[in-house]
Amino acid sequence: MSPVPQAPALLMASNPFVRGYDNLRIERLLLITYEDDCPPCFRPVHDSQAHLPDHELQLFPCLFNDDFALISEGQSIPDELDERCPSTGLVRQVIYAVIGEMFNEQHHVSDLYALEEAQAMVHRLSFETGHYSRAWEISTAHLPDEAMLYLEGWVSHSAPRQTGLLFELLPLPDCHGIGCKLIGTPWTDANLLKIESRPYSSLRQEQLDAGTPVALIEVLYLAALADVRLLIFDPDATVLDGLAIFDE
Repeated sequence: MSPVPQAPALLMASNPFVRGYDNLRIERLLLITYEDDCPPCFRPVHDSQAHLPDHELQLFPCLFNDDFALISEGQSIPDELDERCPSTGLVRQVIYAVIGEMFNEQHHVSDLYALEEAQAMVHRLSFETGHYSRAWEISTAHLPDEAMLYLEGWVSHSAPRQTGLLFELLPLPDCHGIGCKLIGTPWTDANLLKIESRPYSSLRQEQLDAGTPVALIEVLYLAALADVRLLIFDPDATVLDGLAIFDE
């Protein structure tokens, strides 16, 4: 029996296939200055004033607390909100912060000064699918001879071969490489239960029972966790830092 795979959360933190950010979003923040000896702070505008355009926020006095800010000039503020905001300041700038997730943690990616600029950055950092770097070319040094013989045996015919194990293989004779199309990614329990009605441990056991070398399974699993869709093993490609090497 093969050992139980590590939890995806632990693998993702050290997964060399992981690139970019997940769940990119934009948050409008107010850069506020207040007492002379205090550094500026950032606060979101309260929901009751979220409809205000930027020009009705910038360079206006405000009330704020640790959670939100309210423009105090020309706006009606309910007493209960007024009482929750002990500090006063001036909105110097409206900021559009781009926030992303990596390894299930939030990261501040960038600050921009217009919504259109922030939207353009999110577009550049992500595709319509929401994922970045879904095709990889890595050295065959990441697979032992046993795994390479397995792949070469599967692609000995000219047509792409279906394994029935959520990956397909295809030969790349001009570069002496082998391509692997991963199916149903990411190979998390949540996703596989939804599309295959089984957890990853069941898929892994089926791959093992079919004779798939363990080293190949481990590489495909890491790639599939990062939602890679096409993985190419090429003897002339560079090695991927952080991935095991069997031959150089």
